[in-house]
Amino acid sequence: MTSQVYFWNLRTSMKMPYDKRIKRLLKRSGVFAPIETKALVAIKVHFGEAGTTGHIAPIRIRPIVDLIVKAGARPFLADTNTLYTGQRYEGVSHALVAAHHGFDPNVLGAPVVIADGIRSQNAREVAIQGRHFATCSIAGDFVDADVLVTLNHFKGHLLGGFGGALKNLAMGCATVAGKMQQHCDMGPTIIAKNCTGCGACIEACLHEALALDGEISTLDKEKCVGCGACIHACTFGAMQIEWKANTPLFLERMVEYAAAALSSQAIRAHITFVTSVSPGCDCEGHSDAPICPDRGVLVSADPVAIDQAALDLVNQAPPLYPSALPKGVKPGQDKFQAVYPDIDGTHALDYAASLGLGSRDYTLVKC
Repeated sequence: MTSQVYFWNLRTSMKMPYDKRIKRLLKRSGVFAPIETKALVAIKVHFGEAGTTGHIAPIRIRPIVDLIVKAGARPFLADTNTLYTGQRYEGVSHALVAAHHGFDPNVLGAPVVIADGIRSQNAREVAIQGRHFATCSIAGDFVDADVLVTLNHFKGHLLGGFGGALKNLAMGCATVAGKMQQHCDMGPTIIAKNCTGCGACIEACLHEALALDGEISTLDKEKCVGCGACIHACTFGAMQIEWKANTPLFLERMVEYAAAALSSQAIRAHITFVTSVSPGCDCEGHSDAPICPDRGVLVSADPVAIDQAALDLVNQAPPLYPSALPKGVKPGQDKFQAVYPDIDGTHALDYAASLGLGSRDYTLVKC
């Protein structure tokens, strides 16, 4: 079945500035039409790790909040705590990062909620029928909400190739325990010849899985949860993942968590910003140069179709340099595979479609 994906190319005018255009796009899509008065609407958004600049800016979110409020509903902006060491590992620091990045309830018209609680104990076990999980640990406030809206920044991802609606649902709605379930068996391979013994990976590992043996880092696989923090910390290429063996498994686990996150609400909507398309995730603590020009905003009730549409828009675009893209990439080529040659992120789309989460076939409706 073909799904509808609504698209706005970011063009504005004096008579139709950003706030009017984004509202027109949302009204045209009809995704907010079923929202009832007094409904609690969880808006899943990434507040950005400290140092990140590519995440969706609050000024772009306010008109979306206004439209939900106008329907008589009660929106709140939400995210969950991270598995890796960073500024969003627990709820108090996480909320402060959100505030520092401009997510102020008095400005946005909706409160910020860390959906799994300050220590990720606000959890619900949600049943799922998949290859890997019988239940998934989802943040309680997402489960308890009446409506789930995802605000997605489409960009690259170190483990998944790219991240959009499905990843925002899977990692973004999971508790820390749920993130561990998705990442397990994704520990690093240590390339000894590249290791300088600097200890950055050991400092980044919250689970004490790494230690120095002489001047080389060693891994205790029993303690490793596969969060990837050491890979981000190492600047010498000593921490690497055995991509071909692990990536499909990771992507399937991620999709099953997305299915669990979606199962609690009958009303769902997905809004994807294909802007500042960085090669890495907003969790990395910096935003590298974009790999293509800004393309626009997408809206759909189908998370698979909207991810496919975003991927197509990025791949059709001309490449931007300087960036992480290797030289010679042409419009039409898969830019994320050019950055991560051993990762096929479309495996997640195929698996999500097989679970009934949506369709890779879509019609792009230009608004």
